[in-house]
Amino acid sequence: MEMAAELLSQYGYLAIVVMLSLGIVGLPIPDETLMLFIGYLASIHMLNFCLSVFFSFVGSVTGMTVSYVIGRKLGYAIIEKYGKWIGLTPKRYEKVRVWFSKYGIWTVLFSYFIPGVRHASGYISGIGVMPFKKYLLICCIGAIIWTVVFISIGYFVGVRYLA
Repeated sequence: MEMAAELLSQYGYLAIVVMLSLGIVGLPIPDETLMLFIGYLASIHMLNFCLSVFFSFVGSVTGMTVSYVIGRKLGYAIIEKYGKWIGLTPKRYEKVRVWFSKYGIWTVLFSYFIPGVRHASGYISGIGVMPFKKYLLICCIGAIIWTVVFISIGYFVGVRYLA
């Protein structure tokens, strides 16, 4: 978190957008911990709570959109070529595709709260050719719930222990 604190102190809200976007795309950035930390910084008035939620929302939706576009553009060919390295064989992918055709909307919505699944849901939605408008709507709903919940937890824990 030292690096996150340093980036936040230098770049402010832009750092939130970039770190969350990159974390959701799949880089090893602990998204939940970052959100709790942002909430804590809001509780000690280093960041504004509403702006933190807004820029976290923007970063989250940006990361999910980038994941979707990569999945849409690279498609199934990448699964065939590299899927075995991450345990996603064509047979397993077919099961995932069937799951997404039935429960894709709910999977994307609840994936925000499941590390690992959140990162994969954008790619799989793009590969599975979920309509972008539907995907974006579900992403926005999930992102606002996710950011408000985690930033609020960090905020209220920070307020509780500062009092």
